[in-house]
Amino acid sequence: MTAGSERLAGKVALVTGGGRGLGRSMVLGLLRAGASVVATAAREQAELEQVAGEARGMGYGERIYPLTADVTREEDCVRTAEATLARFGRLDVLVNNAGRGMKYVSEAFLTEPTRFWEVAPETWRMVIDTNVNGPFLMARAAVPSMLQAGWGRIINISMNQETMRRRGFSPYGPSKAALESETLIWAQDLAGTGVTVNALLPGGATLTGMIPRGVSEAVRAHLLDPEIVVPPLLWLASTQADGVTGRRLVANQWRSELDETVAAEGSMDDAGWGPP
Repeated sequence: MTAGSERLAGKVALVTGGGRGLGRSMVLGLLRAGASVVATAAREQAELEQVAGEARGMGYGERIYPLTADVTREEDCVRTAEATLARFGRLDVLVNNAGRGMKYVSEAFLTEPTRFWEVAPETWRMVIDTNVNGPFLMARAAVPSMLQAGWGRIINISMNQETMRRRGFSPYGPSKAALESETLIWAQDLAGTGVTVNALLPGGATLTGMIPRGVSEAVRAHLLDPEIVVPPLLWLASTQADGVTGRRLVANQWRSELDETVAAEGSMDDAGWGPP
């Protein structure tokens, strides 16, 4: 099947951080594949509306629902899950994409590493709250309806393990390491329920809002296109991925010319981690 097929017709996905970058690409990719999509953002309502406008222009207006919600607030996460069920009658796929990156520590983080003791405690808390607590609160709100349905997908957007260990990448690196631990533990907690939990990462620096504005054109030329995550995302969200849980897929290792099962196996990287 191709990314443009109706393979996800009838499915409902919720994408946090859906207004830009990876989130925008995943929202539109899911819509093209036939899913209905709730796209959230904490503050960037204008970006959400722009994505919704793109969706309407593509003929998907009835299947897109933009919603302002902060994943760090339990009440917002509960409200988002309830709004999804009220609007579309079900919730099949949760994509935990909302995140705060290193630019909140320093705009020069790529060239001038900030040592951990130089990070303001409020910045540390904000990044951890969004990147670690946010996925927990969203998954906690979404899982009950998935369990009732006997089928569901939680897809956590992660990053390269090398970047988690990179000098000067506190607290972003630790936050994504925690998210991968959440992924593995939740997969075991949900084993046998029909609900799977996997991590998906681009495989390198990606042209998103997390990249500082002042980055040189030479560096930008080597950034990955956010669209790179769409093919493995659609596979993970489909019934073809039934039984695949506790794994991490690296998008730039996906080979679209191959059969998707083969492409998926080739993109799985569990080194130093391992499935449950």
